[in-house]
Amino acid sequence: MYFLVKDFKIYEMPTKRKTLWLTLMAVSVLSFDLTAANQEGLDSGSTAWMLTSTALVLLMVPGLAMFYGGLVRTKNVLGTMMHSFAAMGIMTILWVLFGYAMCFGPNVLGGWFGWSSDFVFLKSLDESMMDGGVPEYVFSMFQGKFAIITPALIAGAFAERVIFKSYCLFIALWGILVYNPLCHWVWAEDGFLFNLGANGAIDFAGGTVVHISAGVSGLVAAIYLGARRGYPKTNMPPSNLVMTMIGGGLLWVGWFGFNAGSSVESGLSTAQALVATQVAAAAGAIAWMIIEGWHQGKATALGIVSGILAGLVAVTPAAGVVQPFGAMVLGALASIICYGALLLKNKMGYDDSLDAFGIHGVGGIVGAVFLTFFIRPSWMAEAAALAGGSWSVWQQLGVQCAAVVIAIVYAGVCTWILLIIVDKLIGFRSSRSSELQGLDTAYHGEHGYGMLNPN
Repeated sequence: MYFLVKDFKIYEMPTKRKTLWLTLMAVSVLSFDLTAANQEGLDSGSTAWMLTSTALVLLMVPGLAMFYGGLVRTKNVLGTMMHSFAAMGIMTILWVLFGYAMCFGPNVLGGWFGWSSDFVFLKSLDESMMDGGVPEYVFSMFQGKFAIITPALIAGAFAERVIFKSYCLFIALWGILVYNPLCHWVWAEDGFLFNLGANGAIDFAGGTVVHISAGVSGLVAAIYLGARRGYPKTNMPPSNLVMTMIGGGLLWVGWFGFNAGSSVESGLSTAQALVATQVAAAAGAIAWMIIEGWHQGKATALGIVSGILAGLVAVTPAAGVVQPFGAMVLGALASIICYGALLLKNKMGYDDSLDAFGIHGVGGIVGAVFLTFFIRPSWMAEAAALAGGSWSVWQQLGVQCAAVVIAIVYAGVCTWILLIIVDKLIGFRSSRSSELQGLDTAYHGEHGYGMLNPN
């Protein structure tokens, strides 16, 4: 019997209305039961965290756009930021079409990449649930954000000197032929790097798949395309370091989703990765300030955000396996080595415009290799059990170095080939007039700051 409660008094409803409400309630209860049945095994806590992590990783893309946009000259701000925003559109569509299938489908062509027709257009994921109780839809979108930001990182190496349509074609091809195979090798259950050694090559959140591949590809592109006109003799001041610092802060915040979200759960490993991320970023910032103060006599705003990024990049492959002390050492070590890499760049003369290789490539290598010496004992014990009783730090170091070398060679060679293809098809390097005019006007017909004659 249904009752209406009002002012703490109970009134019996009329028969016709009572019948209607009983019918509606029965339908509601039945729907609730069916929904509960369809979501059996759902871990709402882990799912909520993965939804949050997905949003945080996407936040990193406009953060990267601001970081890069503030570092280029005023006439190239919008053109540089467009590289990041274009990646959000292009890579998302490719990911849904077949990117997820290539990365996480079963091995094909000898394991070069994966493939499953069920994953095309994500059509089989409607009712699919991960082992940890997270809908596979959520996992697919989380991983898709990695596919977005990786080619966007490359753009920092050749900022201020490429044709926009050529960039769009390049990142589409690069995502298909470089990112997707690397992702499959490292993160798919049947990927050969995932199964290398006792417990696989360690890349918790993308040191190899994201940062090394993007950094090396950026270096190759910078060398192939040549330096910006006037570099290094012409002064090329950043347009807005305030915007760069805000972008760096957004990247730090988003990195918690990047690293802690890679646990694909809401539990102990999530907490471990989150703490490691914070500690490494802080250590990287402090180390860079100290080095810069000693070397140049002052600590700069650009220096502190560079240190933050170096620490974050280095801890990315290690976040799930190192303790806070190890994260601290990795962050500081990355700042020291990345600072040296930037000095070396200036001596060698190649124009990695925004230090994509100097920070992401070098930092990724540092993290992937040196994490070996700070792996928590429980992980090594698990690896030893899988190896049949023993597994040493030096054996794992060999696995890590092998994965790093493979990523460097594969990304470098494939990028060089793709640059040649795109250059021959439609050209890649912007013309002299377009470069002097500025990419904002030449390719987008706009000015970032509303100036008629930006410098």
